[in-house]
Amino acid sequence: MAKNNQKFIDRCIKDKNGKIVLGQSPNVPILIFIGLTLCSFILPEGQAKGAASQLATCFAVVWAYLEITQGVNYFRRVLGIIIMIFVIVNMFAI
Repeated sequence: MAKNNQKFIDRCIKDKNGKIVLGQSPNVPILIFIGLTLCSFILPEGQAKGAASQLATCFAVVWAYLEITQGVNYFRRVLGIIIMIFVIVNMFAI
């Protein structure tokens, strides 16, 4: 039983090569999300600010989708699911 638990833990935090992967260098969608989010804080109220905010949300969804479908371990996939849920909930928040 303990061996199965260890195998599950390994699948949660290790990649296919056995390296622990909890974080990694940002990929293109997350870098664009960060840039657009910063723009949405800097820009004055108006269409450009709204567009930057909405595009940032789109890139957060792209990043989350990629993590859910191609994440290297369970931790990364769950992180994608959490972000996707967060984005969806915020879309319908009043």
